[in-house]
Amino acid sequence: MGSGYARRMNDDQLLRYSRHILLDEIGVEGQQRLLDGQALVIGAGGLGSPALLYLGSAGVGRITVVDHDTVDLTNLQRQIAHSFDRIGLPKVESAAKGIAALNPGVKLRTVARRADAALLDELVHQADVVLDCSDNFATRQAVNRACVKHRKPLVAGAAIRFEAQISVYDPRDDASPCYACVFAPDQAVEEVACATMGVFAPLVGMIGTMQAAEALKLLAGIGKTLAGRLLMLDALTMEWNEVRVLRQPDCPVCGGLR
Repeated sequence: MGSGYARRMNDDQLLRYSRHILLDEIGVEGQQRLLDGQALVIGAGGLGSPALLYLGSAGVGRITVVDHDTVDLTNLQRQIAHSFDRIGLPKVESAAKGIAALNPGVKLRTVARRADAALLDELVHQADVVLDCSDNFATRQAVNRACVKHRKPLVAGAAIRFEAQISVYDPRDDASPCYACVFAPDQAVEEVACATMGVFAPLVGMIGTMQAAEALKLLAGIGKTLAGRLLMLDALTMEWNEVRVLRQPDCPVCGGLR
């Protein structure tokens, strides 16, 4: 345990994060890396809610959250970062209130805009890890392109009805595919929305929490991530399937990386 790290963390922080510090894999050094880290979360809905709350409670020092939407009554069935008294507020503002209530030491940046290419180019460059908690194919592809361009690890999740998936796409790793290697940008995709298809409330909590776990591992530099593995869950039977995925040399997004 480096004394330099201990001096940087004050007594309140040492107590707050003591259950992390007790873990040999994290310790004071790993917790300090979380405190020094910056996470970018795209989407403050079903997936983003638990991801943001766990990133904040775990002590990620700087969090930027992007979402253009406002809190609606129908969100409250599953989007646990929001509450009844915040209906009508921008989701980023509501999520920020939720994080601050858990951990006022987190530096939060809220961006109440759609995550377009220009915005992503700016924000991804500044982040240490990116969590894609969005709900549409076009945004997922745009986030992936920005992560590949700036070589930032991406934790991507998705959920609809009773089905979900999660993986890590890490362009710093020569063997890791990007999102476009697995889901080609030009493939025909039938967009489905919670408003028409529905979604099982705990499912987004499970996947969003796992996204937070993968992001925390990346920031702390511990464990083995889901890079190269796509996990798929059927919540009706509670069965997981894992598919190994490889970088595609002809991928239009990451194929030229070396």
